[in-house]
Order: sequence, then structure tokens, then C-alpha cells
Amino acid sequence: MSSLSAVVIAFNEEKRIADCLNSLKAVADELILVDSGSGDQTREIAKNLGAIVIHHPFEGHVQQKNFAAEQATHDLVLSLDADEVLSEELQFSILKAKEKGFECKGYSFNRRNNYAGKWLLYGGWYPDRKIRLWDRRFGRWGGMNPHDEVQMQVGQKVEHLKGDILHYTYDSIQDHIDQMERFATISARAYFERGKRTNALEALLNPAFSFLRDYIFLAGILDGAAGWNAVRIKAGYQYKKYKRLLALQQGK
Repeated sequence: MSSLSAVVIAFNEEKRIADCLNSLKAVADELILVDSGSGDQTREIAKNLGAIVIHHPFEGHVQQKNFAAEQATHDLVLSLDADEVLSEELQFSILKAKEKGFECKGYSFNRRNNYAGKWLLYGGWYPDRKIRLWDRRFGRWGGMNPHDEVQMQVGQKVEHLKGDILHYTYDSIQDHIDQMERFATISARAYFERGKRTNALEALLNPAFSFLRDYIFLAGILDGAAGWNAVRIKAGYQYKKYKRLLALQQGK
């Protein structure tokens, strides 16, 4: 049976961190929490649950998660965000893979998103498949901040396990709006630094396409009021991202 390290990054997550870590304790041999300077009880709660707590200044989502994976004792790493929990079915699937010695180099899971108290099933919010368990010698975090993803080396097999990551995204619609404001600025800066350029037409067409795809073609309308809010705020994020990229191009 292979040993498994669970790693989590956090900042002021005292309301959620216990549920996250308790779900990981069921499958992992080691718990590591990388904290970027919480002012609440996040670190104390984690320590009481047996986690190794490491302070590291936040340099970006991708950078922070790669740093966390590097702190693990074991090469097999399971990574969750502080607002995520392993479902019982997923815990069972991971334990079965563990008994077999983790025959693959990477494992993906579905993620079920809870939006202000409602589980979203449409609009691109489910199954929301993610690689979150992998051999760090054959993969690492990549993507573009703040939208990180585990990227495996070419040719490495990834197996999909049954069960869901339960993601408690936003307590309220305002929480979603506030995060999209922050993410729009981070994304625009990341685009700009990578050489991406835009124009006023793209700033209008991209959010319009995002809304139509998610609400109509991916049936976000079936999630009711929660689906409407999730889709419209996401489209607004796309608009603000491109407008802020355009402003950076113009030196504003």
C-alpha cells in the first residue's frame, strides 16, 4: 500500500478548514496546511487536527500549490482547497486505489459545486472534472492564475475515480461578486504578462458567448435562480477581465 500526503493552502478559513481536513484524514497518511498569514484560528484548528502547518507568503495560486506539494513527505499527493471536502464515496474510491498501490500516476474526480446553499448541476458547473491526486514526479500545478490545474507529463495515464469533491463555493451572491472582482484583476494581469492582447469587440463578444453557452447550451437555466446568478456573474467577470486587460494595454 502506497503512502499519501494531503496538502491544502489556506488563508482565513476557520469556518471550513476542519471539514476539509477531517475528510482528508480518512485517506491520507500526512496532512500539510500551507497558510499565507491567516489572522483567524485557521492554523490552530489545523494543528489540533494533526496537520503540519507551514507559513508561506502568497505569490499566486499556482506557485502556492506547487510549494505545498513540494513540502509533502510522500510523492503521492492529494490536494484540496480549504473550501472543499471529499465525499464518502470518493474517500472509498481513493482507499481502493491506495490498496492497489496507486497503479496510475494521476487520478481525477468530479467536483460538485454548492452555490449559496444550492448544488449546481448544469451550466458547466458539473461534473467539473479535476486532477487532484497525482505522483508529483510526473505532474505539477500549472495553468494561469487564478485558474490553476494539475498538468501531467505527456503519456501519463490518468484514472477517473467515483465520487465527488464537495466544493462550498460561495455563501452568498455577494461573495461571488466580490471574488470575481478580485479574479478579474488577477486574470487581466496574468494575460498581460503573458503577452495576451485584446480589443473592445472581444471584451463584448466573449462575455456574451460565455452567457449563452452556460445558460442555454449547457442548460444553466435548469438550476433556477442560482443558475441565473452564477452564469450572469461569470459573464460579468469575463467582461471586466477583458476591459482591465484593455486598460493595461493603454497604460491605465
